[in-house]
Amino acid sequence: MEIKVLLTSFDIWKPEQKSNSSDDLLALISSEKSTDYCLNFIRKLPVDSKIAPEIVISQIEKIHPDIIICCGMAEKREILTIESQANSGSKVMKTSVDLSNLLLGLDGIEISNDGGKFVCEDLYYSVLKYLYESGLKSKCIFVHVPIFTEVNRDIITENFLKILSKIYG
Repeated sequence: MEIKVLLTSFDIWKPEQKSNSSDDLLALISSEKSTDYCLNFIRKLPVDSKIAPEIVISQIEKIHPDIIICCGMAEKREILTIESQANSGSKVMKTSVDLSNLLLGLDGIEISNDGGKFVCEDLYYSVLKYLYESGLKSKCIFVHVPIFTEVNRDIITENFLKILSKIYG
């Protein structure tokens, strides 16, 4: 059985941004040929708390992925961070993925408990809630991606591929 993966990224939201590092990462991943997974991409999601979740949930309903990795840009972070949870007001949804185990043996990646209080967190919350309410067993995480530089681009891409290779195991 081929493992189906859904990967998402956002578009830019400020006029001065040339790109969104989450989408830059998925562009690099989409050119990778060394993956055992069937990769499905939703790139450049609109930075809209209502529309982005609708698009992603519609695709989840269509392809029933085994793994969902939503990605967003974190301008003030320097390494990949995986969000443990998402909040909506006083409500909290946690990923079912054992993040400590996922990151065992991996350097340059941290667990975060702060999804950013923006569209990233809104998307993650909506997807986790949908998975819970629908009874789907898809593994879902949200990865915040720092701005790419010449120095960190290869490291970030390599670390992301390591996460991808470990998440289903």
